[in-house]
Parts: sequence; C-alpha cells; structure tokens
Amino acid sequence: MTVPAPSPNDPAYLQGLNPPQREAVLTTEGPILVLAGAGTGKTAALTARLAHLVATRRAWPSEILAVTFTNRAAREMRARVGKMIGDAVEGMPWLGTFHAIAAKMLRRHAELVGLQSNFTILDTDDQLRLLKQLVQAEGIDEKRWPARQLAGLIDQWKNKGLIPEDVGAGESEGYANGKGQKLYAAYQARLRAVNACDFGDLLLHVLTILKRHRDVLEQYQERFKYIMVDEYQDTNSSQYLWLRLLAQTRKNICCVGDDDQSIYSWRGAEVANILRFEKDFPGATIIRLEQNYRSTPHILGAASGVIAENGNRLGKTLWTDIDVGEKVRVVGIWDGPEEARRVGEEIEAVERRGGSYDDVAILVRAQHQTREFEDRFIQIGLPYRIVGGFRFYERAEIRDALAYLRLVNQPADDLAFERIVNMPKRGLGDKAVEKLHRLARAEGIPLALAAARILDTDEMTPQARRSLGNFIGDLARWRDRAATLPHAELARQILDESGYTAMLQAERSTESAGRLENLSELARAMEEYETLGAFLEHVSLVMDNEAQAETAKVTIMTIHAAKGLEFDTVFLAGWEEGIFPSQRALDEGGLNSLEEERRLAYVAITRARRLCTILHAANRRIYGQWTSSIPSRFVGELPPEHVEAESSMSGGASLWRANWSENTDPFANVQRGDGRGPGWQRAQSSGQFSREPVRIVEARTAAISIGNKGRSDMSVGLRVFHQKFGYGMVAEIEGNKLEIDFETAGRKRVMDSFVSVA
Repeated sequence: MTVPAPSPNDPAYLQGLNPPQREAVLTTEGPILVLAGAGTGKTAALTARLAHLVATRRAWPSEILAVTFTNRAAREMRARVGKMIGDAVEGMPWLGTFHAIAAKMLRRHAELVGLQSNFTILDTDDQLRLLKQLVQAEGIDEKRWPARQLAGLIDQWKNKGLIPEDVGAGESEGYANGKGQKLYAAYQARLRAVNACDFGDLLLHVLTILKRHRDVLEQYQERFKYIMVDEYQDTNSSQYLWLRLLAQTRKNICCVGDDDQSIYSWRGAEVANILRFEKDFPGATIIRLEQNYRSTPHILGAASGVIAENGNRLGKTLWTDIDVGEKVRVVGIWDGPEEARRVGEEIEAVERRGGSYDDVAILVRAQHQTREFEDRFIQIGLPYRIVGGFRFYERAEIRDALAYLRLVNQPADDLAFERIVNMPKRGLGDKAVEKLHRLARAEGIPLALAAARILDTDEMTPQARRSLGNFIGDLARWRDRAATLPHAELARQILDESGYTAMLQAERSTESAGRLENLSELARAMEEYETLGAFLEHVSLVMDNEAQAETAKVTIMTIHAAKGLEFDTVFLAGWEEGIFPSQRALDEGGLNSLEEERRLAYVAITRARRLCTILHAANRRIYGQWTSSIPSRFVGELPPEHVEAESSMSGGASLWRANWSENTDPFANVQRGDGRGPGWQRAQSSGQFSREPVRIVEARTAAISIGNKGRSDMSVGLRVFHQKFGYGMVAEIEGNKLEIDFETAGRKRVMDSFVSVA
C-alpha cells in the first residue's frame, strides 16, 4: 500500500515517527516483517501500530493478539498504548507474554489434554523432584544420569513442539541409553495425574489442542483479526508453530525483530524462524528500521562491519544523525589483572569528567570474567553492581567451595560444616545433621568434632556412619595437605576428591559448564594470595562490600543479559579467541555457533551510546596456567576507519591488525575441523597463499614472546615492583616463584608473573 505523507492533522501516535516507522504503523493488512535494527525505535512503532488498529476501528481491543517475551516488555507496551488510546487498553486481554497468553488459552480448554482448568504450574524445584522419583523408579543411577539433565532434554523437546510419541530413537539416546522418551512419557502422565504442567507444557498443550481440534483453532483464527509479535528472532519452534496456525486464515500478522540480535539458541530460539518469514508468508511486506537513535556513527560502523561477516542474515544498514563522536577503541593489554586496572582507571576518569557510574557498563562473555573486576573495584573503592546474576563470591558453587576451604582452615566453622556435609549428596539428610547439632550443643563442641565422636555410637545407620566417616577423613587429609600444598592446588583437589566437580560434570548442561568455569576462576583468584587465610579474609571483605548505601554504580554483566539495554560508556572485556568467540560454543555448534557469537559481538557494541572500548589481553590464566592469547577474530573484522588501536605493550598497537587483517583467519571454519574458514578459502583461491599465512604465524609468535617477556630475566638482587606489596628486592628464585624482600611489606613469596622490573 502507499503510505500517506505526514500531515498536521495526524493523530498524536503518528507524530514524530520516521517514514519506515510510519509505514510499519499504517501498513495494516497482510503479513509484515519489521526488521528493527538496534536502537531504531521499534517499541515506538509497535505501540503506535496497536493504537492505530484500535483508534481506526479496524479491530476491537479484544480482537488483537500482541505477544512479547517478558513481563516487563508487556507492561511497557500496555502503558505506552494506554497513553495513546486511554482506557481502551484495559480491553486488551490478549496482550502479554507467550506463556501468559498460552496459560489463559489452556485453562479454557484444559480437558482436551487431560487436565482440569485449575491445574498447577510447577516450578523448577517441583519439576526436578518429580523427575528424580521417576528416574529412581526406573532403576537408573541418578549420579550418572542426573534428573537435571533429563529436565533439560524434556525442555528441548517441548521447545521443539514434540510430545512424547514424536521423540525418535535418535533424540531419546541422549539420556540413560535410550530411556529418555519413556521417561518423558511417564513424566507427562504423572503431571496429568496430579493436574499439573510445567512452563514448557503451556505452549505445547495449546499447540496440541490447536492441531487436534479444528473447531478450537477456527475459533481463535476468527477471534484474532490482527497478530503482533515482538522479538520474533527469539521464538522457538513451538512458539513459531503456534503463531503460524493462528495466522493462517487472515494472515494479518506483523512480526518485529532483528535477525542480527538472535543470541538465545541455548534457550531454544531458532533464528531460522525470522529468516524464512517470506517463505512462510508469500508476498509479505518487509520494512527495515535503520535509523539509529542511540549510538554514534563510529559505533554503528564498527558493529555493522562485524555483523556483515555473517552469511545467514536478511541485511540492513544502520545510520544516525548523531555527531560522529570518538572511534571505537581497541586496547591490547598484558593480562587479566591489567585489564581490570585499566578499566577501573578509565571509569574513575569518566566520573571525574562529570559522568555518572550509572552510565557505565562492563560487558563480558562469561560470568567467571567478572571476578577480577570485582576484586579490583573492591580494592580501589569503586562502586559496582552485578546484573543478571550473583556477585562472583555469592554464587552457590563458589559459596560451597569456600565452605570447604573455610572448614579446612578453621575446623570449628559450624556454618561451613553444615553447608557442605551433604554437598554433594552423601546420604546425610536433615535428621543426621540434627543429631550432630544435639551432640554439639550437649557437649559444647563444634559440629566437626561432634561428627567424629558420633561415629563411635549407634545413633546413625551404618550407611550414614560410613558416609560421615569418609567425610571426616577427607577433611583431615586435606588439612594435612594444606601445610605443604599451594592453596590453589589444594582447592582443586578438594573439589575433585569431594565429588563436587563430578557432580557438575554429570549435569551436562550450559549452567553446569558455567559453574565449572567459575570454580576454575576461584582457584586462579587464590594464586594471588600468600596463604589460604589471607584469601578467605579478602573474600570476607568483598562479601561485606554490598552493605554500602544505594549510590551510583558501574554495571557489570554478561552480553546476553545486556540485550535491550544501553549505556553512555561501554567496556567490552576479554575479546580473545577461546573466550569470545567461546571455544565451547564453537566446539558444540560449529559454524552456526560462530555466527551466533558474531551476533553477540554486534549486540555488545551497539549497547554503547557514546564511548566503546574493546580490550584483549596477550596472556590469560587458563586452569591455573599462564597461556598466550591472540585477539578475537571479531577484532580483525572491525572496519579500520571506525577503530583506533592502542596497546600497553611495545609494538602491540598493531598486533591485532597484523593478526587478523584481510580476513586471513585460519581458524574460522570450525565445522570442517581443519581450521580453514571462509577467509582462508578466499585468500587461497586468489593465490594469496597456499599454507597458513606467514603473518598469522608471526603474530602468534609475537604474542607468545610478549607473554613470556619478563619471566626469564629475573635474577637475585633485582629490584622489582608488585601491585599490592610495592617495591622490593629478589632474594630467591624457585622456578616461577620468587622470594622478595619488600620495602614495606617484608619478605613475601609471589609468582614472577605478578612483578615487573622496577
């Protein structure tokens, strides 16, 4: 249709919209896909469209289905539309999240899937409890095949729209040697027996009803004259199929989304849903929102240059009227601790220039990367908040590990004992712990000593005594080792020998993998402290920090959690191969995962309004060992005209560009497994080289030499500097450990990587 030109007589909801936004509002009939780039005002267009449909009497409020992904987005949409059309918004019962709308439908037709209308929606804990019962009844070893793993599989199947009979043998092999499908069926039967469903069932049951009961489907197809969907790129297969069924008659469906911001495949999102919209709805109108109201041209240019490397995308070009501003900075630094120091100094400079901490964010690829920033900010008194997760030392797995360490360091720590006496499970439940408490109170002794004494009684079952005896023996053995073993290595051994590491490995989930990374980061953090006691004291001070008044704070969060947010100043940390893109993601998902990681980079850059700084380190500690790093391939994809590179290392300012210039990335094609990606293939076909590019080898060698610099030139009598202890003189050298007489702190034993020649 031809969109009318703006007029002074336009209703208020049309005023201020740019031409593509007006088109998205006024094109009411037929299938429409609105490709809304980052910061292009898609919410304004979406709410104005809703207001237009009601204000022009094209539909009653109750005849519009408007779907969002979060309650916050639904509330915001309802509030905005209310300001435009007044009380009419209260008559929009079908404006809400996928789950909320599906629950409403399911309660109307619950009997069609064997439920009653007052069914209960189980939370995760109840779901796991029920699955554990089924796993035990089947005689399956729950330690080898955790119920949490089965819950993850069932969730995947429900996201795909698969009921138990749809799950094939290949899919079922993922759990207990092919018993996944049988347990899924038993789980669904048990849910029906107790008149309950989980969150995945809300959509799955409605989808089943619409497929099997034509009259119900036709009722909703007739009811919904218009369908609108926000964040369409995040839909899973079940949501996609549900929407397609509802839209098949009228085809008045408007989907708003951005294929370049599809970053939730691990939650079941299918980027293919938005990519095939035109195939699903032939003749669809495609509207591109490309005017960005958030970021500077350099930031948009940098983000566009990176995302252009993806092959599976619909394509759009962001632009802005905002002043040019500063180029995106790419900063090469020595290692992780320097990264935290550098960012802290720059944030303090922002505040001195009149900026607010609230307008600053640090975005990381994985949660374990927050630890060094937290420790540094505590040290310098810089206020911060962790968004989308717990502060590092407050995470459950970290608290568990610290409880083990506290108990080794201080046997009378009853709180630590109580936390981990049955973690992982040792068959020592609440009744056993209560007996220990009674004995400890009666004799005025710590729980650990009470546990040792109760072993000589018959107050516990033989199995409980055996488990408790093994635990007490482990504690004694670890306490003996603590006298001679480096405490970081002691922590690793405790986590392994206690079964804690194996417990997380057995879960085989994205969450458990992240928790294992956090534990590795904990061990790395311990290496910076001379004794276990000194480290635990540091942790206590960190934990106490949150008691400060509510003031402006720097935001630290993962890139995933930052989607939809924006900040004046953004620091993007850890842009190195293996960290970002994530090596685990590449190993598991191949080229598809690489493209999603690149979309994540696009999202990260476009969170910045005015200043964006990308940092990469030449050295990282991986599982306690210093490892040389090379910059992320995404760094090499940044257009030079939008980037300013610098480095704290001699000759390092140009290292990243030498490393990844001209798309000669030899590691890109993770699908083939030979490390030769599209860039390699283009270069080879043009005759540029017939083997691994020489400059890549040279750049990698340069990074390694930089990483080793300063380690081989240590000698007794050399004056050095340590960030915490200040200046001192090397007294003894043992491998990579130094005995140093510090001028103010006395003699300390430190790793050579933490000192520099004074």
